[in-house]
Order: sequence, then C-alpha cells, then structure tokens
Amino acid sequence: MILAYKFRLKPTPEQEKQLWKSTGTARWAYNWTLDRQEENYRSGGKFIPDGRLRKELTQLKKTSEYSWLYEVSNNVTKQAVKDACDAYKRFFNKRADRPRFKSRKRSKPSFYNDTEKLKVKGKSVLIEKVGWVKTFEHLPENKNYTNPRVSFDGKYWYLSVGVERGNEESKRSSGVIGVDMGIKKLAVCSNGMMFRNINKTKAIRKTEKRLRRLQCRVSRKYEMNKEGSRYAKTGNIVKVEKRIRLLHRRLTNIRNNHIHQATAAIAKTKPSAVVMEALNLKEMMKNRYLSKAIAQQKLHEFKRQMQYKCQRYGISFIEADKWYPSSKLCSSCGHIKRDLKLSDRTFRCDCGLTIDRDVNAALNLAKLAS
Repeated sequence: MILAYKFRLKPTPEQEKQLWKSTGTARWAYNWTLDRQEENYRSGGKFIPDGRLRKELTQLKKTSEYSWLYEVSNNVTKQAVKDACDAYKRFFNKRADRPRFKSRKRSKPSFYNDTEKLKVKGKSVLIEKVGWVKTFEHLPENKNYTNPRVSFDGKYWYLSVGVERGNEESKRSSGVIGVDMGIKKLAVCSNGMMFRNINKTKAIRKTEKRLRRLQCRVSRKYEMNKEGSRYAKTGNIVKVEKRIRLLHRRLTNIRNNHIHQATAAIAKTKPSAVVMEALNLKEMMKNRYLSKAIAQQKLHEFKRQMQYKCQRYGISFIEADKWYPSSKLCSSCGHIKRDLKLSDRTFRCDCGLTIDRDVNAALNLAKLAS
C-alpha cells in the first residue's frame, strides 16, 4: 500500500519567494483550464483533453505576455492543468459538484513536484526551480515517490509524498468492532471504547472564543475604513487576518490529531474486522441546527483514516448500508423501534433491554460481520 508522509520544510527567504511563485502559477493554470472548459461547455463543445490544453499553454509561454511562466517548473503548470481536467471530468460524470475557481484568499497554496526530479539527501530535498531545501526530518531515500506536493498551511511549508510500504501483518484477535459515529461522542465502539467530542474541551472553546473576538474586530476595522462602495485593507487588518488564519490552523490541527489518536487506538486492538455505517453527510448537513456540530466532528475524515489504517494492519473494513437501522434495532431481540427520536439517548425495548443508544448501534454494527 502507499502511505503518505508529510515533512516540514525550512526554506530560506529566497527559496520561499520562489515557492510562492510556484503556488501562484499553479493556481493561475488551474483557473485558466477551468475557464477554457467552461467557455467550451457553454458553446456546446465536447470535453477538452488535458493534452490539448497543455499544448495551448506551451504556445502561450512563447508570447511576451506570458513569458513569466518560465520562472517556475513546467511540471507545475502541467499538473495543474491535469488536476483541473480531472475535476471537470468528475463533474461531467456526475461524481462530483462543478469545480470552483481557486481564490488567493480561500484556496490552499500548493503545487506539484515531478517524481523524477525529486531528490533526497539526508535532511534536504531538491525541489524544481527552488533548489535544495532543508527539512526538519529525514526523508526516506531511494524510494519510488508518488504525487509529491508542496503546500503552505498558513504558517509553515510542507512536502507531502506517497511511499510504497507493505502491510503490517500481525496476529489478529477474533473480535469484531462496530463503530458508531455521532455528535455527542466522536465514536462509540462495541468493545466498550469511547472517544469524546473534542469540540467540547476547554482548548477548543477557548480558541473559538478568541477567534470570534478577532472576527468581530476585523469586521469593525473594515467598516471604519470603508471608502464608498469598497473596503480598504490597512496594515492592521492584515495583521488581524493573519492571527485569524493561525487560529483556524490550530483548530484544524487539534481536531485532526484527536481523530488520528482515536482511529489508531481502534486499529491497534487488532480486531478481525471493523464495521462502520455509511453516513449521508450531504443530507445531514441540511439540518441547520446540527450542521455546525457535524462539520466540526469531521466524520468523513474519521472514516477515511479508519479505512487506510485497517488496510495497513490487514483488518477487514466493512461499511454498512446508510439505511441500516443500527440505532432503532434492538441488539438483544432484533425488534425495530420505529418511533425512536433523535433526543432519546437511551434505548428501551419491550424485551427489557435498557442501553445507551450509541452502544446499542455499535453492537448492531458488529453483528453485521458475523
């Protein structure tokens, strides 16, 4: 299997300047490709293959207006065009929503580095048109790297790369673990393991309170500096917005770390199988009272991590149908309680069973594998 590794970079000021050029060029090439596809779609044309668009871009480079494209590696624009075409192809095949244009403010700055040009030497890595950049850790050398990407998270630069690794085979227990995801708790397992909702902790609440205050402050500054119908951005606004980005980064890191710890703890119990239900998150997010809580739990990320960790340790991963009544089904007698409400946190059956709603759902999921 291919495992992704992420390493923090230590670029010099000159190297960082070149990294920003590469990310800006990648964003421009992606938006240029989408614009060409949209224009072609409106005129009734068929999908334009990425090979044809890359040839058009090569001709553009030869003009004086777009000669600045030579300042970065040609693989940056080549892969950006391919990524945009893949996104548009998924939209045509109705497997995804219409791709959006990348914004300098909202999009994550990143670009592709060719696998053949990626060289590793100790704590240094060679990035095209940037040079040898130092890293904080040793990268695996002499490996077949896949999909190297350089990105910026608002504070630091990172290199993420896929490395081929064999599955870690080890002795399995005979048990099956059913995992019920939710809002009150992140996950409840049939073997008794429970993982709390990290968003209710002091660290998250304190950070969110600070974030709200800064958002109010920057909103007031925009209103104070309004010039007619436009808003002027001052140096103080830039400083506050940077602090806001760093707080968003902190919240994301805390939540991702909690999910990694929870999924690793489940995988390390070495069950024979892990059963989870397929959540219809798109419909769940339509509930305006619960949408924020659902988004903060990052349930899709939890399932994604559980899937690849099961594959890594050789554990069977089973996904129950999204219409399977895991919460309404009695884990003792099999009776379906159709009048169960979302506010009923305790499951009570006519057979005499009284059990926590989430534990009951996890037990029912575990039975699917038997």
